[in-house]
Amino acid sequence: MQIALLITMLFMSCTPAQQEDISKETSSNINPERTLIVYLSRTNNTKAVAQIIQKNVGGTLVALELETPYPEHYQTTVNQVAEENRTGYLPPLKTKIDSIQNYNVVFVGFPTWGMQLPPPMKSFLKQYDLSGKKVIPFNTNGGYGIGSSFQTVKELCPNSDVLEGFTVKGGSERDGILFVMEGDKEVQVQAEVKKWLREIGLIE
Repeated sequence: MQIALLITMLFMSCTPAQQEDISKETSSNINPERTLIVYLSRTNNTKAVAQIIQKNVGGTLVALELETPYPEHYQTTVNQVAEENRTGYLPPLKTKIDSIQNYNVVFVGFPTWGMQLPPPMKSFLKQYDLSGKKVIPFNTNGGYGIGSSFQTVKELCPNSDVLEGFTVKGGSERDGILFVMEGDKEVQVQAEVKKWLREIGLIE
């Protein structure tokens, strides 16, 4: 009787929050300390998806920043990006990652710009050697999809294991629709991200 009571007390001492933490630690199939989540986000929708990914798998979250930020004015930025894509210009990054060799899983997140991979993400993938690593793209877009962005990630990471990416409709700055990852939309995206992470074998 005393033994049974002791076992019950030990179980009860583990709070729901602690149980949840234990569940998270055992449900991920990757090492959080060796997982990097790099993202580019202009209106914070891609940032929100990056944070949802981090919540599920852990890892280090890094925002890509440029030495010279893009203009606030939307159409001016559109024109600048179009010219960068036309000429192949790679904007210099302010963000520095000194320990890239310590990571074996690298998520790369970005919006679709001009139906292409944004130039700053091209800069990142050109600057850092991701050979031998799992590279996992994720994307937000204004409703027109990923364009050629995921294919470009594969082309820029020829010696990496590029897994199936995730995409979801975000805001549409052109139409004045900015941050949308809140309320019902946030709940929906959280469920979709978890489903995707299970499908590619990163969580159970």
